[in-house]
Amino acid sequence: MEYTRKFTEKLSVEQVKIELLNTAYGNGDTFLAKLDPRTLFLWYVYFGIAPWFIHNVYVLLGMFVFMAITTYVAKISPLIMFILCLGLLGQGGYLLIISLFFGGSLATMLPLLTLTLKLCVISLASITVFCSMNPDKLSNGLLKIGVPGQVSFSIAYGYRMLPTLLEEYHHVFQSFRLRGKAPEKHGFLYIKSIIYFVKLAMMSFYPLLLSTAKRARTTVEALETKGSMYGFNHKEVKKLKLATLQMQKRDYMFLVGSFLYAVSLFVLL
Repeated sequence: MEYTRKFTEKLSVEQVKIELLNTAYGNGDTFLAKLDPRTLFLWYVYFGIAPWFIHNVYVLLGMFVFMAITTYVAKISPLIMFILCLGLLGQGGYLLIISLFFGGSLATMLPLLTLTLKLCVISLASITVFCSMNPDKLSNGLLKIGVPGQVSFSIAYGYRMLPTLLEEYHHVFQSFRLRGKAPEKHGFLYIKSIIYFVKLAMMSFYPLLLSTAKRARTTVEALETKGSMYGFNHKEVKKLKLATLQMQKRDYMFLVGSFLYAVSLFVLL
């Protein structure tokens, strides 16, 4: 019961919101967070794409070990890692069940495990990179590599709004529960209760969408009043905004070290 209580507390809406805020803003003291965004983008271009074209299991295992180390260094939230593991296990599990059900054998496990390993490497690389940059740093990095200002701002704005939207969705969901009536009996395998909560979850999206649209319009009007379009489209403003982004010695050392490790995997394995 004690473990169940602790697990339930970890899944509360308030705790999820805290974990999201820590993921977006709480990793600024790590080594990866101090790197230039362009360094992380270059690093991710390889480790986020190359695993799809690699079929050597030992090379993939070596990349997985490296990704596990970088994930640990980045201090990723346990909630994010739990969701990742749950998704990977669910995807690999249902593929294995389907393959066995439609005439496959245990020999199909190796390709599925290889696919799961590839997804693991790519997912860990994605989490490492994007959890090591706060919204402002991510937006500035995208702006530096030539992404339009509206797009980079939208990504940073989405980061900031996610905890607020989660909390608002929870309030809407709870208001529907207060005004509705739950089933008196749970039914077989709690089927009635599951249908009831799924229906409430779907109904709660409509007020949230309306509220989000209203908030987005207010934000756009405020930005236009402050001259955001001028800043997005003029080089002088961009240069002033991005003056703090500079490739330093640690950035080059990290890229060279990662490159040498990747080359050693192919040479030795």
